[in-house]
Amino acid sequence: MDATVETIQETKTNALEVDNVSHSFGTTQVLDNVSLCVPRGCFTVLLGPNGAGKSTLFALITRLYDNVSGEIRLLGMDVRRRPSLALSRLGVVFQSRTLDLDLSLAQNLAYHASLHGIPRAQAKTRAKFALSRVELEKRAHDKVRNLSGGQTRRVEIARSMMHEPNLLLLDEPTVGLDVAAREGVISLVRKLVRDKGLGVLWATHLIDEIEPTDNVVVLHKGKVLFSGTVPQLQEKTGETDLADAFRSMTGLSQLEME
Repeated sequence: MDATVETIQETKTNALEVDNVSHSFGTTQVLDNVSLCVPRGCFTVLLGPNGAGKSTLFALITRLYDNVSGEIRLLGMDVRRRPSLALSRLGVVFQSRTLDLDLSLAQNLAYHASLHGIPRAQAKTRAKFALSRVELEKRAHDKVRNLSGGQTRRVEIARSMMHEPNLLLLDEPTVGLDVAAREGVISLVRKLVRDKGLGVLWATHLIDEIEPTDNVVVLHKGKVLFSGTVPQLQEKTGETDLADAFRSMTGLSQLEME
């Protein structure tokens, strides 16, 4: 396909499409016919309690696991048929910390750039801009181990943007952070959606990380129970409070949601 035509088509496609994906570990089914969509320029929340299957879904999208059923498409590209090209458009922040603690911020970003084949001079420029975007440019030569939890998350987000992806996946990115750090990370990602037109899939079990304008996908026991806007979720459950709507949809108690 001509590169110009492919670029034009990409602008019309969703950032992510998951169609009828199931996955099992042995005899235990953890995802059951999961379908969801993340439009470009949209902050989409994957909401579910711990054990709902959120991390497994992320592992399938990123090809850590192979999806043997259904299809996963990044900007219209099937991740099984065109994995290298599809994944080159994807940035990921996993729940577990993945930076090298004994390298500096700049060195961590440079290493990531090298994995994506970005020339050294260009990588240096991108790293400086990425760290400026997350307000850590003055810490570029500090070791990661000297950062706070919130700062570390911001570096991981900066790293995920080094290769200029169109889709950003974040798996419980605020776990372990204090309130101020959580708000800073969420604000940063929402700004990237506005400024860069990214599609974002933000996995969380925390209701207070959702805004009324977000799209929400409710995942519970491996099944998608709802996909739509916050007002649509409230209308479907007859609840005006989002937490009550989530409890009504899943049957979870307040304690199970924490």
